[in-house]
Amino acid sequence: MGAMRPSSLPKALVALNLLVCASTLGCGRKGDPVPHVRRPARAPGARWKALRQLEVTLPSQDSGGDSLVGLEQVRLIWMPLGLSRPSPQELFARGEVVLERRRPDLPSPGKVLVMDLANLKRPAGWLVVVAVRGGEIPGAPSEVLPWLDSGL
Repeated sequence: MGAMRPSSLPKALVALNLLVCASTLGCGRKGDPVPHVRRPARAPGARWKALRQLEVTLPSQDSGGDSLVGLEQVRLIWMPLGLSRPSPQELFARGEVVLERRRPDLPSPGKVLVMDLANLKRPAGWLVVVAVRGGEIPGAPSEVLPWLDSGL
């Protein structure tokens, strides 16, 4: 019997693995990574709890229906009375930010936040609430709520 010839199969597997690794390292997108797009938050729910207490239910989803993360602040926007009731988008665009609540004083998305408006010194007008994500990305405004003069 003759001497056994060593198999060349392990060398072929090593060469094949090196070829696969080299080809996968060369594939893919070149350049800087693209950050995840942050969609605006959905509109928060807002209703009067008491005469000067506003109960705000923070949104739990973004406009695409994904779970909301990165909620940084809640803004209360006021606009004086006009000839007609403004739409939420009109009030958001033309109104004045009168109160902000920021993290870490915010509850988690989907929870309730009570805003005390006893010190809000504004004449009669309209209010909306907007949730703002990190990067100053405002969400949809809540429904328009009436604000009565604090002197009443």
